[in-house]
Amino acid sequence: MPKLYFKYGVMGSSKTAQALMYRFNYEQQGFEVTLLKPSLDTRDVDKDGNIVCRSRVGLEAKCVVFDKEENLYKLIFGLTQFRDRSVVIVDESQFLTTEQVNQLKEVSAHIPVNCYGLLTNFKTELFEGSKRLVETADVLQEIKFICECGNRANVNARFIDGKITVNGEEILIGKEDYYKPLCYNCFLKSLRESGEASPYAQD
Repeated sequence: MPKLYFKYGVMGSSKTAQALMYRFNYEQQGFEVTLLKPSLDTRDVDKDGNIVCRSRVGLEAKCVVFDKEENLYKLIFGLTQFRDRSVVIVDESQFLTTEQVNQLKEVSAHIPVNCYGLLTNFKTELFEGSKRLVETADVLQEIKFICECGNRANVNARFIDGKITVNGEEILIGKEDYYKPLCYNCFLKSLRESGEASPYAQD
C-alpha cells in the first residue's frame, strides 16, 4: 500500500544525497520517479541551465520546481497519471505549505510519496511543511547526524560572523556556511558563551 514518508535531518546530514540514491535505486528497477522541489531554492543548475537537486557529495538530478501556489495533487497527477510503479520524491520539503502537504497525503493514496527535509529552523521551531508532515506522514524517519561532541545533532544552529544567534529571518537560501548542526547541550552552551538569550529562557 502506498504511503507518505517524511525523512528528516539537520543540515549536512545527507538528506538530498539519500533522496538521489533512492531515485537511482528505483529507476534501476524500472520505476518512474518524479523528483520535485520548491522554487524557493533554485540556486543549483546544471551546465544546460536546468534546475537540479544537488547534494554536497556531488550527486545531482534534474527536478520539477513548484511554487507555494502550486496544487501538488494536480501537478503530480499530470506528470504521472498515478501509473503503477510511479514514485514521488520531494526535496526541501520543509518549505511546503500546509495545504501542499495535505495534497501530497492525497497523492499517497495512489503512489508512494517520499519527502526529505529539515524538521526545525535555527530557533528550534518546526517549519510549516515539516509540522504538517509530522502530523500526517505514515512513516517518520530521522536521518541521523553527529554533533562535534559526538552526541546526536538535532539543532540547525545559525552563526553570523562566528557568533551563534536565534534572531533574524527564518530562511537564508544559499547560506549553509551560517549553519552548524549541534546537539541541544552544545546549542545551549554556545548561546550562554555568546551572551545570546536562549529561546527557552523564562521571563
